[in-house]
Amino acid sequence: MLILASTSPTRKALLQQAGIAFEPIAAGVNERAIEAAGPVDERPAALALRLAEAKALAVPCAAVIGSDQILELNGTILHKAVTRNEARDRLDLLRGRTHRLHTDVVIAIAGTVAWRHIETAELTMRMFSDEARDAVLDAEGDAVLGSVGCYRLEGPSINLFERIEGDYFAILGLPLLPLLAALRRHAPETLDGFT
Repeated sequence: MLILASTSPTRKALLQQAGIAFEPIAAGVNERAIEAAGPVDERPAALALRLAEAKALAVPCAAVIGSDQILELNGTILHKAVTRNEARDRLDLLRGRTHRLHTDVVIAIAGTVAWRHIETAELTMRMFSDEARDAVLDAEGDAVLGSVGCYRLEGPSINLFERIEGDYFAILGLPLLPLLAALRRHAPETLDGFT
């Protein structure tokens, strides 16, 4: 059985839409404690990898997928907003600027990391009005609180963007094509004939 060490609705949907049978289990790791235990000058992509590995290794099973995503703005790591006001402030901070999303995915087989991969995307928001921001927040509702950038490219938030460079699936939270290729190599039994 393949385990997704995440309860992210988007990650679950991506695997389901690919026809992959899996069980989602929350990894139960303290992300901020893992972040605090790392080097002071750690690069955001390296932190995302450490978090993805910790998640994959936290669930004891034959084959586990762990993934994490870090938003970097000018070298600063931003975390998920908790409230709608924080989401509004986050969108204001990103308005008219380019930020990077580092998405890491790891496959652990029987408690050992078998494969790791990182995708980095650059996203540029347009100089949207306060009214456009508020309309998107109204349309999205609390769904944006599940995203580190407080937006969903698969929803009305796409209206806030000017340019996107990078893998769409990675931006959503799971670099799907590299992951499927790795599963074919490292855990083909989990793909139910899609090998």
